[in-house]
Amino acid sequence: MNKLSLEEKKKEGFVTVSHTLEVLEQMNTRCSHIIAKDNDTVVGYVLCMHPMFTSEVEVLKPMFVEIEKIFPKERSFITMGQICIDKKYRGKGFFRKLYATMKDAVQPEFDAIITEVDAENTRSLNAHYAIGFKDLTTYFSNGQTWKLIGLK
Repeated sequence: MNKLSLEEKKKEGFVTVSHTLEVLEQMNTRCSHIIAKDNDTVVGYVLCMHPMFTSEVEVLKPMFVEIEKIFPKERSFITMGQICIDKKYRGKGFFRKLYATMKDAVQPEFDAIITEVDAENTRSLNAHYAIGFKDLTTYFSNGQTWKLIGLK
């Protein structure tokens, strides 16, 4: 596994979760992942994770517990399972466009997108806040402080 320096994490952001190919395929079958391409090259992606996958990724189980505590039962949501943009394509609107595409793809079945971001990942948090995500709660799990955030 490639380890990032603290400086690179602060500058570039980072991902925490690893998904198996089997789970990624199952997630995609239920709700298609969104990808950005430059010709034939994938330059970014956002993973769509239906709530039916609450028990499939161990590190995400605490997130779903927190969602259950604060999110009204009558509201429907989908979780964003991870977003990543190739370094060469950052700052060009791909992040915003991926989320806009995801939002269009999941409505009207879901009225909110929820995700969590490591509280130390300020690049990711700021990018999410810039497109309208709001804090839902902050909690501690697996040695990390997490920001649970949502987009209506």
